[in-house]
Amino acid sequence: MQVKKYLSLMAVGLLLACNSANKSTATKDSSAGSAADRTKVVNPAFSDVKLQTIYTAYIKLKDQLVASNYNTVKPAATALSTSLKGFAGCESAAAIAHKIAEATDIKAQRAAFTDLNVELIPVFKHASLTSGTVYLQHCPMANNGDGGDWLASEKNIRNPYYGDEMMECGRVAEEIKAK
Repeated sequence: MQVKKYLSLMAVGLLLACNSANKSTATKDSSAGSAADRTKVVNPAFSDVKLQTIYTAYIKLKDQLVASNYNTVKPAATALSTSLKGFAGCESAAAIAHKIAEATDIKAQRAAFTDLNVELIPVFKHASLTSGTVYLQHCPMANNGDGGDWLASEKNIRNPYYGDEMMECGRVAEEIKAK
């Protein structure tokens, strides 16, 4: 009799363990789908072709800062500076992008990137977006705890202020959507 009880309890335990494993797998599968959604990149489109060029150059610069490669930041900043020249109201942003290209180390490039964002984020907040979403992201630890903002084409946080030191430090502060 005791053996039957013991075997019955083992069978119930095994059944519960199998059900628990299935639930765990289901949870992992559903979270994998949402992770894919966060990393999905849909490049936003602007009605102004010049602004589209500026945004594309900005994202390339941001991505090079994320990669923490001082040498590839320089040409990306130069390309952004060139695209900003002649765009009304962005003269200061063009000068800052040039400063990033001329910086002597990644730390100086990232410090100037903060100033660049102060100039460019308002431009993109008021731009005519025809499709997609621009994500305004914020890292509270950047700039010695003063925080720093940047723009991205995806929800996934890829921090240009710290790169691989703290790649996911930050949050989406705002979504700028097509109207």
